[in-house]
Amino acid sequence: MPELQEIKTTLSRIDKLERDIGLKQLQINSLLTITQAINENVPADDLFRMYGAFLRFEMAIRKMALFFREGTTWECKASAGFPEDLLQADISADLDRIRSTQGLGSATQPLFKEFDLVIPVMHKNTAIAYAFLGGFRDEDDVYSKVQFVTTITNIIGVAIENKRLFKSQVQQQIVNREVELAAEIQQALVPNRLPSGDNYQLSSIYKPHFAVGGDYYDVVEFPDGQIAFCIADITGKGVSAALLMANFQANFRALVTRRPALEELVQDMNAAVYEVTKGDKFITFFVAKYDTSSRTLHYVNAGHTPPILVTNGEAIPLKNGCTSLGWLEELPFLELGGICLTGEALIFTYTDGLTEVRNSDGEEFGEDNLVKFLVSQSDQDAKALNTNLLSHVEKFRGREPWPDDITVLTCKVF
Repeated sequence: MPELQEIKTTLSRIDKLERDIGLKQLQINSLLTITQAINENVPADDLFRMYGAFLRFEMAIRKMALFFREGTTWECKASAGFPEDLLQADISADLDRIRSTQGLGSATQPLFKEFDLVIPVMHKNTAIAYAFLGGFRDEDDVYSKVQFVTTITNIIGVAIENKRLFKSQVQQQIVNREVELAAEIQQALVPNRLPSGDNYQLSSIYKPHFAVGGDYYDVVEFPDGQIAFCIADITGKGVSAALLMANFQANFRALVTRRPALEELVQDMNAAVYEVTKGDKFITFFVAKYDTSSRTLHYVNAGHTPPILVTNGEAIPLKNGCTSLGWLEELPFLELGGICLTGEALIFTYTDGLTEVRNSDGEEFGEDNLVKFLVSQSDQDAKALNTNLLSHVEKFRGREPWPDDITVLTCKVF
């Protein structure tokens, strides 16, 4: 009977409408649940589990895989309905070619062949996730399901990316603050005023390559007219170098004020460095004592770039000493250097960043150029010599970058 058939058709439509309404309500509830989880800052792994469960159980999608970018690679964060050994293959190149939702009916890649379509999640024109879907039933409204899955995938993908960006920003802020603190520590360690006397002058140049460098220098003046000065180059940069430098300076100040012999001072400094670093880091170090009354200079060079003594028109490298500090628990040898100065003399200490400066032709400034400059400028006072040196090196460098920290401590004696 036509009337009965019409009633059946109407009831069927009502049933379908009720199912559709139920599905829509389910989708809305799921969307609210996921949104609430995002707002409550649920961990990313929990969001991935929620996503997988939603697709399998509530959307009745039998095959699914969600790939998320981790650095330069792609990792599967949720999956179901296909052999997991297919996940071992590197599909990065295949994924990078997908920029919009597309069917996979003609795919040749083994993993792709398991699915019907792929949905990319784009963030600022960059793919951050890919959702693979398959195993739809014949009666499914595939278009509606794909539309909703696309919405959910985008919400979760962008939320996790924003989490990651926020975490990265927080971590960068922490690093920046650590660098600022390290720079403050380092700046506090560098003398802000150098002593001077009637028969000696001191001047310095300090140019860290980064915000925090690995160079250090110090000067200690004693009431009897003696001065002790040092320069050091600590392996590494950044916070760890600054902390090691702080420890080094504290030990140097504590030990040098006891007025031990230089050999004993250097041995104690080596022990202090080794106790902290256990041989993983080392410090090149030059330390000298100058007696203004007797005009004698004693020094120890612990693996540092040899300072240059200019006296009577002659340049003498100050090489006597020992190995760098912190390599070995005990120094295998130590040779004290000493010289009695007559007339004016220049003691020029520096770190190797100075001689490693290159020009546009790739040539290093080098020790030969430095020695020639120092001999020609040895009649200048300490501050003028350093000013002229910096100008000279700047001219040599041109537009080339500074290669490393540059530290100079110049002592002029009369």
